[in-house]
Amino acid sequence: MEKNMDIKSSSPTNSPDLEGDISASKDNNGIRDVNADLFHEIGEYSHEELEADRLTVRKKLDMIIMPLICVTYCLQFLDKLSLNYAAAYTFIPDLGLEGHRYSWVAAVFNFGYLFWAIPANLLIQKLPIGKLTGTTIFIWAILLCAHVGAKNYGGILVLRFLLGMFEAGISPSIMAIVSMFYTRSEQPFRMCIFLGFNGMSTIIGSLLSYGLGHADDGAIKSWQLIFMTIGLMNFVWSIVFLTFMPDSAANARFLTHKQKVIAVDRVSKNMVGVKTKQYKMPQVFEALLDVKVWCLVLIGMATGIINGGVSNFGSALIKGFGFSSLNATLLQLPNGVIEFFVVPACGLLATYVKDVRCLTIMVVCLIPLGGLLGIRLTSLDHRWSLVGSSWLQGIVGAPIILCWNLLSTNIAGHTKRSISNGMWFCFYAAGNIAGANIFDSREAPRYFSALTGMIVCYCATIALAGVLWVYMAWENRRRDKKLGEGEQTVTGAEEQAVLDGFRDRTDKENNGFRYGL
Repeated sequence: MEKNMDIKSSSPTNSPDLEGDISASKDNNGIRDVNADLFHEIGEYSHEELEADRLTVRKKLDMIIMPLICVTYCLQFLDKLSLNYAAAYTFIPDLGLEGHRYSWVAAVFNFGYLFWAIPANLLIQKLPIGKLTGTTIFIWAILLCAHVGAKNYGGILVLRFLLGMFEAGISPSIMAIVSMFYTRSEQPFRMCIFLGFNGMSTIIGSLLSYGLGHADDGAIKSWQLIFMTIGLMNFVWSIVFLTFMPDSAANARFLTHKQKVIAVDRVSKNMVGVKTKQYKMPQVFEALLDVKVWCLVLIGMATGIINGGVSNFGSALIKGFGFSSLNATLLQLPNGVIEFFVVPACGLLATYVKDVRCLTIMVVCLIPLGGLLGIRLTSLDHRWSLVGSSWLQGIVGAPIILCWNLLSTNIAGHTKRSISNGMWFCFYAAGNIAGANIFDSREAPRYFSALTGMIVCYCATIALAGVLWVYMAWENRRRDKKLGEGEQTVTGAEEQAVLDGFRDRTDKENNGFRYGL
């Protein structure tokens, strides 16, 4: 019920009584949101003063924050695809990765991701998020450049594990940044935009790999050039990110002081606060017992299996249709174009049509599901039909990002969110490990078992999204009925819900909280 989040003239942030409550909550509970001081100042401005610059603040955020996270996400996915592109050349024979060894090199990245997923999310809660993320990008750059020196199976296993570790915090960091600066209704479209840059990454990576594949200098192989080029791109970007990305509204240098206050006022309606560094063990147990969290986590595992297969074996699959190595890399470009346009379109739908995120996940999964059925049932004599069906697999980004948005907007309590995000990415990484290993080289070029497994995963995603939709709708009706029976007016409940968000209350503890479907 997102319309209830846009509180204007009756906003709690303009209430003198609430201002006193906020100050008391900081003193009595010892809990201090990173933007609590700015939130405390909101009551010093009239509603008209806050409204006057609200659009200006959002435009500034879109001009600074969005480009930073879009390019970062493009480079992150390019890191992951680098192995897929390298495999189209002499990477496998040069390092002795024949048979199942390449599958394990693809999978070990996700073991590193799995190992560090929950610690990474806890660090996000504790450390300045801009500096943490920028430092992580710098470490990627070093690790990717180090791939050039890999000489054998053991060396590349270590490098891929470490790369997975340091990428484990990037997606949760970007989710946290979006939730810190954007309102609930603004998040779906912007999250789909930055995930749409996975598609741009595929386009850039395909062209880059195709171009570097023509390098025939014996001193350095094509696959080494791929890793070196992507590593240097990350190195340059880490400096840019560290320079411009703020840790919160409080140190956003591109905002005036009043605009910082407005930035906090905007996101206060999300009812989850901004960021509290204190860990709370009861919130850990609440996350482990929450039906919503488990529905989302299982969707993460199912989409992870699909992603693990497609991102690591896209080149192998297309080569099996009868195309050369160079053409196999180039033919993945339309996959990226489809993702770049379809994923943001799903975000637009989720932004402007109320409570359709679960439904959008269910519907959009039908498109790549049809593509998998096409690959599974079409003979090799129709290789262009097979390639066309493979292009639809880029749409897997849409259910992934909408799942993230459901997670970030429907889980309140900062420790609960950290644990829930960590669980999601653990299961997603486990899914990617499974996805990288369901492609058995003995089944090349059709990989029927792998295709069947991914078809089952899409069906499971559709079913879980339906269960989540029904559960959250039921919970919203139950809370509305309880409010109607008694103790508070709608405005009073909304005011209390905003305050509870800054007091680090969970969505279950906060009776004024309503779930976005």
